[in-house]
Amino acid sequence: MSTIDWLVMSITLLLIVVYGMWKSRNTKNIKEFLLADRKLPWYHVGLSVMATQASAITFLAAPGQAYSDGMRFLQFYFGLPLAMVVLCITFIPIFRRLNVYTAYEYLEKRFDVKTRLLTAFLFLLQRGISTGITIYAPSIVLSTILGIHITYTTLFIGVIVIIYSVYGGAKAVSHTQLFQMFVIFFGLFCAAFMVINLLPANIGFFDALHIAGKMQKLNVIDTHFDWNNRYNIWSGIIGGFFLQLSYFGTDQSQVGRYLTGESVTHSRLGLVMNGLVKIPMQFLILLIGTLVFVFYQFHQPPVFFNKVEVARLEQSPYKNDFKTLQESYAKVHTEKTAELQSLKDGLAKKDQGKINEARLQLQSSDNREKVIKKSVTDLMSKNDPAADTNDTNYVFLSFVTSYLPVGLIGLLIAIIFLSAMGSMASALNSLASTSTIDIYKRLINNEGNDKTNLSVSRWTTVAWGVFCIVIGVYASKMGNLLEAVNILGSLFYGTILGIFIVAFYMKSIQGKAVFYAALIAEAFIVVAWLTNLTAFLWLNVFGCLLVMIFSFIFQAMLPQTKPVRID
Repeated sequence: MSTIDWLVMSITLLLIVVYGMWKSRNTKNIKEFLLADRKLPWYHVGLSVMATQASAITFLAAPGQAYSDGMRFLQFYFGLPLAMVVLCITFIPIFRRLNVYTAYEYLEKRFDVKTRLLTAFLFLLQRGISTGITIYAPSIVLSTILGIHITYTTLFIGVIVIIYSVYGGAKAVSHTQLFQMFVIFFGLFCAAFMVINLLPANIGFFDALHIAGKMQKLNVIDTHFDWNNRYNIWSGIIGGFFLQLSYFGTDQSQVGRYLTGESVTHSRLGLVMNGLVKIPMQFLILLIGTLVFVFYQFHQPPVFFNKVEVARLEQSPYKNDFKTLQESYAKVHTEKTAELQSLKDGLAKKDQGKINEARLQLQSSDNREKVIKKSVTDLMSKNDPAADTNDTNYVFLSFVTSYLPVGLIGLLIAIIFLSAMGSMASALNSLASTSTIDIYKRLINNEGNDKTNLSVSRWTTVAWGVFCIVIGVYASKMGNLLEAVNILGSLFYGTILGIFIVAFYMKSIQGKAVFYAALIAEAFIVVAWLTNLTAFLWLNVFGCLLVMIFSFIFQAMLPQTKPVRID
């Protein structure tokens, strides 16, 4: 990056972080540290919820996902608006009325302590690992820019986030996220404008959409039902609904965000805002990835987007083989340019025969490119079995650093860091709150004063930060980060949601029944994932339903006692 880009990035980050820390300078008790004293307005809540979900992974991996697989990932969010409605009606009023710090406090009141601890443990496990993956995402940026190994950049990012989270708590997180989202929206529109502007002079926005559509990159809606298809309208609406309901309703990283609202109404309005804005925002991010794909049809793309791995291969005994593959890749791309012009001519003249012929030629060229790329990744694995052979996380970053103008590069890099900081800080805050409230205060020291509890919250933030750094070091083995995070969540969210659904709606079920039901359901989900029984979104549905069904069966088998009711 240029000096100007470094200045833009540094000043943007510094101003926002300093503002958040200044606003939280008077944090003196655990309520302020974990819940920002429950005094935030609805727009603060809404933007904080969005910033927590929109991690650096969103801005790195989502464009790469669209580049390689089209826009069908958008269907993942189709269940979100419905989930927001259910949360506003059921979850928020109960959590607010009981004045809880974490979602899992409610479960002890409704069931028993072992159910509370089991659910808290499942959350801590999946959120700790997920946060490690989100630390890895901005590390990719530093690694690519500075040309150093990603392990060192992961350590650097992790330490910075730990310091930031320990100092400010929820108040710093929320105030920082407010400005983060404004900068993020501005940067996204700038990026979309620049991609379109960089297309050839004779290729307009609608021409680009036509080309992307003919090359199967605008596949937003897939109505075909298939258990093994990760993204279709059915898995998106049904599986996505269960996943989003569990994520926003039972994951403390999100529950903690809307519990900061100054009233039930403000918490509800914040979630409604998220439900209305999230899908258009994700559509824009995926569209940018699709436009980058079209851009690279007219400009020679790298045979592999991870520059660090390419540099290693160029210095290896396989460098000559790699050079030959690069030359073959360039030749195929030259042929594709002529085929694209033929497709454009066919579209302009509405000549369906010419369009079909050009599409077949382009598909053939795409397949040849994939074969060459597979040969490149095979060479990388031969040279280093631990090499990261998935480069979808580097597509957008490579485009930004190679083609965008000075200044805008720094802004977009800052956006990636800002989104990472917001989501990681929220996650560490939620891990600390669950560890302190559900573990320390419940099992170790329930008589501790506010000063002691605040100190424990800060130290558990440090401990979880170290754990997440360790996970981040190994995150490169997980493929596309966006999918990895959601797959990981799907292993746990269905079971956790099932426990809460039983608690809210199946009033006759008691603690022992739901506890054993959750254990068996979680075992089934893990086995289903290991055996590739179905696409990951459906695991959320099955996990929830299994907890409900097994709870009903076990309750019928157990001795009947008077259930606990919380209205």
